[in-house]
Amino acid sequence: MVSLETPVCEFGKPAIDFSLPSVDGKTWSLAECAGPNGLLVMFICNHCPYVKSIRERIVRDTNELKAMGVNSVAIMSNDPSLNDEDSFENMKKISDEFGFSFPYLFDESQAVAKAYGAVCTPDFFGYNGKLELQYRGRLDASRKETAEDGVRRDLFLGMKEVAETGSGPTEQIPSMGCSIKWKSE
Repeated sequence: MVSLETPVCEFGKPAIDFSLPSVDGKTWSLAECAGPNGLLVMFICNHCPYVKSIRERIVRDTNELKAMGVNSVAIMSNDPSLNDEDSFENMKKISDEFGFSFPYLFDESQAVAKAYGAVCTPDFFGYNGKLELQYRGRLDASRKETAEDGVRRDLFLGMKEVAETGSGPTEQIPSMGCSIKWKSE
């Protein structure tokens, strides 16, 4: 398992459109996912210990952000042939088990992850209401284990700032996680 950190935020970079199938049976586009004050695009998967340690916090934070006009979408781009936990069926199970209130999309071709420059799970891209990148950092201090209660909620506070001002914080701590499991060419 390769552990990677996300690159520095490219402020103002536009969100890239997509059309991907969801565990809810619908195909979602960027415009359908966006909220009036922004959009959080999350590259996650089912098997990664970094993602497993924060699933409840992702649900908590995305629910609170939705009340501020920031919608969220999760995209699974791993090659499921490399780990059955990442299958579409298991995506449905995880979405139901954890009560995902956002679309959970399957990027089977991996084209969306490549277009965004996603490198790991979790990898968070926070956009303002104009769909300009304003946040590319971690959820909180959690790694393979969940950080203790009461730690700074980096992603939530960053996206709250985006919702209120249209701009993200200048200081951001990179997200860390497992490398995306790319298909062999």
